[in-house]
Amino acid sequence: MLIDIGANLTHDSFARDLDEVIARARSNGVARMVVTGADLAHSTAAQRLTRTYQGTLYATAGIHPHHATVCADSVLAALEALAAYPDVVAVGECGLDFFRDFSPHDVQEKAFEAQLELAVSLQMPVFLHQREAHASFLAILSRYRHKLPKAVAHCFTGNEEELAAYLDLDLHIGITGWICDERRGHHLCGLVARIPKDRLMLETDAPYLLPRDLTPKPRSRRNEPMYLQHVCEVVANCRDERPADVASTTTHTATTFFNLPDNPLGQLAGKSQ
Repeated sequence: MLIDIGANLTHDSFARDLDEVIARARSNGVARMVVTGADLAHSTAAQRLTRTYQGTLYATAGIHPHHATVCADSVLAALEALAAYPDVVAVGECGLDFFRDFSPHDVQEKAFEAQLELAVSLQMPVFLHQREAHASFLAILSRYRHKLPKAVAHCFTGNEEELAAYLDLDLHIGITGWICDERRGHHLCGLVARIPKDRLMLETDAPYLLPRDLTPKPRSRRNEPMYLQHVCEVVANCRDERPADVASTTTHTATTFFNLPDNPLGQLAGKSQ
């Protein structure tokens, strides 16, 4: 049984068939999924999904750097209220993104620090995002890391230097289907073997990052948690391990990281709650 630590199941593309998406995930060995909160609306929606699919879905609550301009005190207070729900298991997705530059750098940095302070106050794990902003990201995170209980570099796509820096900060590392992309992610196959087994976790980042090497290729370009099994197999091959062993260790690591209940089966609850 696998745990997908990052799936954007509040995305519009899942609005019509989420029951089927979750059923396919479970039939492909993905017992639990953590739904990513990228802004207040999606964090709120993610928390609501945890009630509908209790024991199967968990959530994060945060403001992605793309939306940093809305990270006002009132929004932080609302995130804190969301974090009080038992199935909200981390603060984030938060961090820096200087690739898209949808928010000014200084605004992103302020929002990032505010959410790190929130995580410290609540003593909750943080779900981190970094793209093309390694130096600034590392400088800010280093000031808070010793006060944070746990932190994961979500959707790691970086180089050897970045991985070493994150491991030195005792970060967990989330690996997605980027590792299946022969154009951009080939280098990850060599790096993933360097991640200690107790700090490696798996995610799809659905509906994004559909593995490019799926055979046969799906008709839809939408990624789903059901494909986490394939990511697990690719990671296992790169680490020269059995897929079952990678599944077991990453599930145990994710369960511990997010402080999830021991029961891996959960309930596929109805929508009446």
